[in-house]
Amino acid sequence: MTAPVVLHVAATPTAPTLVLRPWRLADVPALVEAGRDPLLRQWITSLVDSEVDGARWVREQERGWAAGERFAFAVLEAQLGSGQEQLVGNMVLKEVTPGKPAVEVGYWTAAHARGRGVAPRALDAVSDWAFDTLAADGLERLELLHQVDNLASCRVAEKGRYEFDSVLPAAPPAFPRDGHLHIRRRADR
Repeated sequence: MTAPVVLHVAATPTAPTLVLRPWRLADVPALVEAGRDPLLRQWITSLVDSEVDGARWVREQERGWAAGERFAFAVLEAQLGSGQEQLVGNMVLKEVTPGKPAVEVGYWTAAHARGRGVAPRALDAVSDWAFDTLAADGLERLELLHQVDNLASCRVAEKGRYEFDSVLPAAPPAFPRDGHLHIRRRADR
């Protein structure tokens, strides 16, 4: 459906350029390293504990792109002057279906990159791309879900112009606690 794309988020006076692109097998070592973070493990459901798990996970993301139903982006930070990029997070649009008015967006940020504005900047880029790319297929809103006690995700949603909508009841095992639903509408861009 949609060919893999690369998104660029310009540097700011306090933050380097971000590059968002589809995941690659070469990202697996950095993915496994990011997955060792206890705080990240508290919030995500797809744990990557080994290179084998990481390769399987990356292949699932590649299949999602090929099918046009899941668009996962590795979020990389350009390293000043080196031409290198460092993995700092993940952004994903889940369960994309033509004609469906809503798509869920999810993300995580690596421990070493938290508190530097990575997630809100990447979220804004993916949100704009989603509306630009999927509006013709009926996309009207993006939904961001997080557990009620994940205050950092609530701040990211607010910074990303996702309005608080409602509290959702827990749905174990994947969502063991009540959650917040935040929405960003295409009309509010």
